[in-house]
Amino acid sequence: MTPSGADRSPQRIALCLQYDGAAFHGWQRQPNADSVQAELERAIRILDDCEPSPTVAAGRTDAGVHAAAQVAHFDTRSPMAPVRWARALNGALAPTVRVLESRPVAASWHACFSASHRRYRYLIFNGRHPNLFLARQSWHRYRARLDDGAMSRALRSLLGHHDFSAFQRAGSHRSHARTTVQEVALERHGDLIELEVQASGFLYGMVRLLVGQLVAVGEGRISEAVFDRRWRQQRRAEVKEAAPPQGLCLLRVGYPEPVFSRSLCHDALPHIRLATSDAPDPPGPGSDMELMAAG
Repeated sequence: MTPSGADRSPQRIALCLQYDGAAFHGWQRQPNADSVQAELERAIRILDDCEPSPTVAAGRTDAGVHAAAQVAHFDTRSPMAPVRWARALNGALAPTVRVLESRPVAASWHACFSASHRRYRYLIFNGRHPNLFLARQSWHRYRARLDDGAMSRALRSLLGHHDFSAFQRAGSHRSHARTTVQEVALERHGDLIELEVQASGFLYGMVRLLVGQLVAVGEGRISEAVFDRRWRQQRRAEVKEAAPPQGLCLLRVGYPEPVFSRSLCHDALPHIRLATSDAPDPPGPGSDMELMAAG
């Protein structure tokens, strides 16, 4: 005899999903605003009448912040095979959210607490003229050519386990501001500066405050020494400018034991390559300076 939904043991399902942050007021469910969590749970309820549990995410992205491979989990008594949830959910979700993969996990596995790291990417467009197609995914800084070498040196100083109180917005419920920055990278490709930070965990608003300070270094408004002193001495009152949300994307979440296919969820956000706006002549067809996307 096939057990009813109420009699079946719950199964924990892990999801790898991506979303356009411009369509939402962040991940977390809110009473009077659209959120990714509310949209995902609405779609789950369409497919599951067995009262699934609320979804839990690896990171609560802010309003306007994108995700290329966010991770979430929920518990369900539905008989649907775990690997089928991705395709089924995509048929019920708004087009601004897509589930890349769904997998069964142990009941003790947790999207947030089981994670070993999160990695974010921030994109700065440093061209002289606005670009409509980059406006929703980057911060346009055009008054000066940013010194990406100075920015990279400042960024590398963050590596290791430190107190990052200077990069924590008010309203955080964390008991402390210590975390481990595991990897950093900053590269310029023409008029685009691509910055990545990987850490064991991130403070509330950490990346956007950090990028704001790095841009101040790149524009020569503060020195590398001032940047270093501000964060090492936890001078939060001096860290006033936060980068806007649209340039920020949760790139991926890592776990000690891989859960999802690397080909789907590790490199889900293509790299963008642009020519510099200072180039004397426009590139011809087939040139290395053409706009292109690399996996």
